[in-house]
Amino acid sequence: MSKNNNTETSSAQVLVGQPILSQILSCIPSATIHKAARKHNSNYYYKKIPLRVHLTALLYGVFSYCNGLREICEGMLGCEGKLTHLGLDKAPPRSTLSDANTMRSYLVFETIYFELLKQYHSFISDSRLRGLSIRNLKIIDSTTIGLFSDILRGVGRNPLDGSRKKGGIKVHALMDAFSGVTEFVRMTAAKVHDRKFLYYLKPPPESFLVFDKGYNLYIQYAKWTADRVWFVTRMRSNAVFHVTKVITDNTRKKNVKGILKEQYITLAYKTKIGELKRLKLRRITFKTEDGKIYVFITNNFKLPAKQIALIYKYRWMIELLFKQIKQNFPLRYFWGESPNAIKIQVYCVLIAQLIMVIIRKKAATKKSFANMITVIRLHLMSYVALFEFIKNTYISWRKEHPPPLKINTPYLPLK
Repeated sequence: MSKNNNTETSSAQVLVGQPILSQILSCIPSATIHKAARKHNSNYYYKKIPLRVHLTALLYGVFSYCNGLREICEGMLGCEGKLTHLGLDKAPPRSTLSDANTMRSYLVFETIYFELLKQYHSFISDSRLRGLSIRNLKIIDSTTIGLFSDILRGVGRNPLDGSRKKGGIKVHALMDAFSGVTEFVRMTAAKVHDRKFLYYLKPPPESFLVFDKGYNLYIQYAKWTADRVWFVTRMRSNAVFHVTKVITDNTRKKNVKGILKEQYITLAYKTKIGELKRLKLRRITFKTEDGKIYVFITNNFKLPAKQIALIYKYRWMIELLFKQIKQNFPLRYFWGESPNAIKIQVYCVLIAQLIMVIIRKKAATKKSFANMITVIRLHLMSYVALFEFIKNTYISWRKEHPPPLKINTPYLPLK
């Protein structure tokens, strides 16, 4: 753990006179907010509500699960006696907050998220995953958040009943498997194909990328191979390939589980100038305990075949991350209709999720993520030591708020 993290933990733990939300916000250094504001000049173009106040109000809405700006502003009205702890004089008006969501660029919130990730990454990362011998595993996937097509362009045919066509915003994410948070995010309209996201990635050499077969892009596979970036994915059933060498073949054995076949293959692809080239890959057929058969391809020829199958198994972690975010944070309703406002809300949710991962690690609690979020939401403005409260809620609460003493009074009969 770094020196900064130790300092922040000890300072947050003594802030018993501060509400829980104030202690949560202390995980975001003021220098990070000021640096982001200077980088994007965000306080110059919109001065009615400073970036710090804007971020505080939106994070209040995220943690209290508000479905609209009116809920945020009216909820903060009920906390006006405690807002000074958050650095606010009063609750911001709804119109001011709405204008800020429209006019202040989402890029400043993106900068805050990645600055926090850079600061805490080594602290929240585990040293290894069970059964894996690699140290740099990244998982790629996307999730779609449903919207109406007048906000972002929709996909598919118009509904026959005359209703509005559903569009959506697609959040493409690169997740670090060892920290459990996203390291790179890009938001597009739902109609944008997943594989285009691969062009924006710049993983360092010796990284391992894992993704599903929707990201089928041979030309990018070839570039990664040249850069010594390894990938694991599933092979499409209609893929055309040529087998150059058979390493293992257990298909004729009865009741075989695990590795059925391992082959070296070549795939044909065209370069940007139309030149036809061939890419050498490794093809692994794997059978699970319940009889399902998966076919993996990878450009790594050194790892054992079972490790390749295990790497793909860890791809489910990003599905759990998306589920964790969608179930515990407000993304069903948006706090604005502009793409900028929607992206601001998504980044605020990502900031909140990152802070919760940090707090959960510092508190060393056994609570589930969902249970921890629920407890924090119910006690967001309560005065109690955050880390003790997360670790042992009942004992910590009674320590700060002892029950009233019972006074035994004699029974007086009615006359």
